[in-house]
Amino acid sequence: MEDKKKIVEEKVTLKAWISLLILLIMFSGIFRNSTGPLQAFDFSVLTGKFGNIGEIGNFMGKGGVGARHGFLYALSLTPTIVLAVGLIEVVEQMGAMAAARKLFEPILRPLYGIPGITGISYVASFTSSDIAAFMTKELVEAGDLTDKERTIYVSYQYAGSAVILNTIGTQAPLLPIIVLPVGAVIAVLWICKTVGANLMRLYLRFESKKSNNLAKEV
Repeated sequence: MEDKKKIVEEKVTLKAWISLLILLIMFSGIFRNSTGPLQAFDFSVLTGKFGNIGEIGNFMGKGGVGARHGFLYALSLTPTIVLAVGLIEVVEQMGAMAAARKLFEPILRPLYGIPGITGISYVASFTSSDIAAFMTKELVEAGDLTDKERTIYVSYQYAGSAVILNTIGTQAPLLPIIVLPVGAVIAVLWICKTVGANLMRLYLRFESKKSNNLAKEV
């Protein structure tokens, strides 16, 4: 009975695949710089530029430091997180998480040792460190990630976070003077992130074997 129940739960409908595809497109940033109706499929466009007031800066002010600036910056993340939570809840009810597990399991499991259900946050991590971090927290609280899997995944996310957004956005002044194209730079950063995650994976495996050996000796 339990096996039959598991098969039913893992069944993925067309609606689930469509909802997963739309969510991946929204978080991927494909339509970030597009014009017309296609912009509605980009998450950053939907959230908008919260608090902008023209040429005088934004509600945080210019060059602010200290606790006030930190608090207001955190407040500026609220619309992004709230919208992300709403979108994730909707697509989860439509079966997108089950679709993500089936789609990304054969990719992320051998590559990082993490489950396929992290696929949505994995795609989101290329353009938004905040959303990826929030989704990872939700997966941990739901019991979809073990402590070891969480450690490996966080190791991947933390180094070079939001690799596409930060390479093109915050590092824009460097782009005209670099020798390689932007795509090559992003690829190298992704490889380094992947290597770092797998080093953590090897370390955890070594520590696990070490603990098992100590337990046997005792």
